[in-house]
Amino acid sequence: MRGIFLVLIMLLTPLSGCLETLEVATDPTECLPVEPGRVEDGTLRILTYDIAAFSEKMFAGFTNQTGYGIEVVRTDDAGGILETMLQTQQAPQADLAVGLDNTYLQTAIDFCLLQAHTENTSAVDSSALAPYDGPMAAPFDRGNVCLNYDESIVDGTNLTAPTSLWNLTEEAWKGKTAFPSPLTSSPGRAFMVATIDYFENDEDNTTDAFDWWKAMAENDATVTTGWTEAYEIHYSGGYGEWVEGHLGDAALTVSYCHSPGVEAYYSGNWTKSTSLTLPRSTFHQIEYAGIVNGATETEAANAFIAYLLTEEINRNMPQNNLMQSVLANATWPESDGYRHHTDEPTLNAEITIERIGAEMETWLLNWAETTV
Repeated sequence: MRGIFLVLIMLLTPLSGCLETLEVATDPTECLPVEPGRVEDGTLRILTYDIAAFSEKMFAGFTNQTGYGIEVVRTDDAGGILETMLQTQQAPQADLAVGLDNTYLQTAIDFCLLQAHTENTSAVDSSALAPYDGPMAAPFDRGNVCLNYDESIVDGTNLTAPTSLWNLTEEAWKGKTAFPSPLTSSPGRAFMVATIDYFENDEDNTTDAFDWWKAMAENDATVTTGWTEAYEIHYSGGYGEWVEGHLGDAALTVSYCHSPGVEAYYSGNWTKSTSLTLPRSTFHQIEYAGIVNGATETEAANAFIAYLLTEEINRNMPQNNLMQSVLANATWPESDGYRHHTDEPTLNAEITIERIGAEMETWLLNWAETTV
């Protein structure tokens, strides 16, 4: 775990340096506009990570409709998007940031990294607008982050399904869990936030989330840099068993409540994975598109947000992006058990986006210190 703490120092040092050059805006309307960082050329530059829905066919559809070309600047994940925006804040090179989720968005808003879009979000479901319903970003997909476990191992004989997160600190679960780090993974970050709410609302007033994380570290939980390593390499219940280097040493990991549905969808309605939906242990993760403060092609950026929210693009998020649509009355596909094996949380964590923005750095430091 000591290596994780060193990663935290490396990650927060450049971010802290960026943050020190900016003042937090108490109201986004107080943010001063930044001069565009490049000359207008009719090409929309999108800062994002490797989003599956962003295919050449999808981009070509946008270009055919609007006449704007697209250039993509990719980072590793949502955290990389935020860091790039901070580092280029005085001379932005991108027009649109796509992929910040509701554990990162408030920081981008607080430090004036975004400007208002003009697109109509009235077709978006109210639950997707609940964390943030303002002009600085529009939601485009969502999913509930939660624990997944392997039913062939967690069968009541070898292991029993947890009825409390504390069960995972017991000897029976020693060395059998894998978690993507909240320092370097957006699902890992979302799950950490959920544990904070979970333990703030349990019956024990003497312990908190970081006591639990310390106990998990002592119970030999595996911590990985990202979701892919945790799910593909360590988790025994997913498609990773067909991936080179698969270890399968963890019967439980962090993914999404619909991940078993995705497993079934690609495996002819078969999966041995299911999700654990203990109240407040799940997190409704929403991903956003926002126009960069200092964007050159603002008209194109607004047009792309509108394109993301069209019926044609957004209703197909479950198949094309393995996430749920944000449009009202969205459903999971019926085919091959996608919907059947997708669980709905009983109660998601309820921590406001404002609190996440204000306390995240402290939480990450606490997490690192207790898991070393």
